Amino acid sequence: MQSKVDHMTAQLPQMVEPRNPGQDLDLDWVLSAQANRSAIERRAGTLPGRRSVKKDYQAAWLLKAITCIDLTTLAGDDTEGRVRRLCAKARQPVRHDIMEKLGVEGITTGAVCVYHDMVAPAVEALQGTGIPVAAVSTGFPAGLSPFHLRVAEIGESVKAGADEIDIVISRRHVLTGNWQALYDEMKEFRAACGDAHVKAILATGELGSLRNVARTSLVCMMAGADFIKTSTGKESVNATLPVSLVMIRAIRDYHERTGYRVGYKPAGGISKAKDALVYLSLIKEELGDRWLQPDMFRFGASSLLGDIERQLEHHVTGAYSAGWRHAAG
Repeated sequence: MQSKVDHMTAQLPQMVEPRNPGQDLDLDWVLSAQANRSAIERRAGTLPGRRSVKKDYQAAWLLKAITCIDLTTLAGDDTEGRVRRLCAKARQPVRHDIMEKLGVEGITTGAVCVYHDMVAPAVEALQGTGIPVAAVSTGFPAGLSPFHLRVAEIGESVKAGADEIDIVISRRHVLTGNWQALYDEMKEFRAACGDAHVKAILATGELGSLRNVARTSLVCMMAGADFIKTSTGKESVNATLPVSLVMIRAIRDYHERTGYRVGYKPAGGISKAKDALVYLSLIKEELGDRWLQPDMFRFGASSLLGDIERQLEHHVTGAYSAGWRHAAG
């Protein structure tokens, strides 16, 4: 088992990969991006039934998934105590007795994601672990607060110790085809992040079409996004396989043309271990093994970890336990 889960500790992209510097806005490239919905849905529909891993291999893939989770709490009733408990779960995501039976140690989640007010307690709770703290920003989730305040919010979260900033774009720029405004906005957000890396949340459920998803992905990468992310988790439609296929093919296209790798983060609605395996197989097939590391791929999730831990307990004991035995924090 150990050989299948080596090198899973989380690291920031700028530590192991040249950071995407962005480039000038290339409207010819952006407007040439198209999306064949029927072909995309047909390809996405083959994945759940065509890819299956069992036994030790499934356990190894589930451990891999854990290292790629942004363990998240974005509730209005968040408290410092809840965040500290979540951070303890990020440090020890699977019960010690299960990990001992698997013969694995040192597994952590990829990051902990919180609102700005919870950044400081999260940083304190994770001190010395190497687990990054991500903060949602720029008027999350709607992104409709005054622009100067959105930029200032990024700066405050960075000052508080956030290593990663999950920003939300202005959907209206996409819906009106104002690609220059989207590029300028994203570029300023990236500059405000400084050394903290930036995940651009596209809110794909509100963009109107898969073609808009493809074009928005390219514009955000041209403006210097380190990651592109599907959703805030607050929209009526969040991460889906067709949307994911469009976004990761845009990432592949960008890498082929520029030489820079950009990460991918599906978020919202991914709560089952079997779904995590499907997403990992999609990444492996479309982008390759390099993107299966936590500096290039993350799940935005709050409940996914509990189901993965439950499946791992079944793997070592042969029985399913109650969900309350795998509390999130």
